[in-house]
Amino acid sequence: MFSRIISTLLATFVLFLSSCVVDYAGEQGIEEAMKLHHELLTVDSHTDTPLRFFRTGTNLARKSDSRKGGGKLDFPRMKEGGLDAVFFAVFLGQSERTSEGNETARNRALTLFDSIHAVVGRNSEIAEIALSSSDLKTIAKKGKSAVYIGIENAYPIGRDLSLVERFYNMGARYITLCHTANNDVCDSSTDKDGEEHGGLSEFGAEVIMEMNRLGIMIDVSHVSDKSFFDVIEKSQAPVIASHSNSREVCENPRNLTDEMLLKLADNDGVIQLCVLSDYVTETEPFPERDSAKMTVREKYGDWNGLGDSTRNLFAAEWYAIDNIFPPRLANVSQFCDHVDHIVDLIGIDHVGFGSDFDGGAGLEGCYDVTELPNVTLELLRRGYSKSDLQKFWSGNLMRVMRDVETAAY
Repeated sequence: MFSRIISTLLATFVLFLSSCVVDYAGEQGIEEAMKLHHELLTVDSHTDTPLRFFRTGTNLARKSDSRKGGGKLDFPRMKEGGLDAVFFAVFLGQSERTSEGNETARNRALTLFDSIHAVVGRNSEIAEIALSSSDLKTIAKKGKSAVYIGIENAYPIGRDLSLVERFYNMGARYITLCHTANNDVCDSSTDKDGEEHGGLSEFGAEVIMEMNRLGIMIDVSHVSDKSFFDVIEKSQAPVIASHSNSREVCENPRNLTDEMLLKLADNDGVIQLCVLSDYVTETEPFPERDSAKMTVREKYGDWNGLGDSTRNLFAAEWYAIDNIFPPRLANVSQFCDHVDHIVDLIGIDHVGFGSDFDGGAGLEGCYDVTELPNVTLELLRRGYSKSDLQKFWSGNLMRVMRDVETAAY
């Protein structure tokens, strides 16, 4: 008799639990996922949105249309997509490593810093510059969008170590050590001429130490494999990959191998996954689109040397290519395959989100910031908990940022 009562109670309890499980495939489940996403504290660790500041008509206070060249992110769409904070990149493409080239890069970087502060200042009722890990919650509680700053490519530093502190004082809280070509700091994963320094240069080692001293996160996206391991060995604080994916899932030199991911976990760092299709899945060749882009590049030359009006012309022709030859996009499910692989390999504590919006990123189902909840929905369907999602959307990155701040000396 007693055993039957226990069995009945257990069966009732199991039925109760099953009734509490949300079916995220259904309409109600989708609504629940959207609600949950907006309850999370969320950060995107990498966007190139400041490049749009020099285009006529750009206004981040106004909602624009990403399908019509309006960019992938603005403050109204951040609210719509449930994004609390964003890292704006001070991006410099690699050019000549001469005193003149370094000076041009430095001045361009300073202009970008000023423009970010100016844009946020003009929108102070809805946005605020963030400088520390604790600022995220403080600014979010005000109902504002938090704007952090990162530097993509250490090129504007040249060989002047004092500029690291100058850029820190202007708000830089991470530096991506290189871009698509080698610089004075380290070798790139995609330099057409291959290695130059054999990884991190001697000057690069000094830059790492200075970043550790100041409390600037070291970003290993874009660096060569050897540079990555050199940085991990040299740094006294955790590092980040602000916009990279898994090379095991998608073979691309910009992505991290399993060996690199394991070393990143040992470092207590984090990889922030991007939604740039070429890094999510191996796409079919599209020679017509590639040729059109090459024509625009050859027509205008080095982006760093262009004036603002010429940049507007460049951008207009560049984005027009999307209308003529629409990009072949990966999808949210393929993106989440990267999350699954990395979590299976090193756990949920070392993965986050760094879109690369306005730098070429966009997926089917996550084309701009308004569609970020679709990532949360897919991860919920795969069994991730709210606690897991909080780590993914900001907890892991903010832990690393806090550790870097604490390690500063």
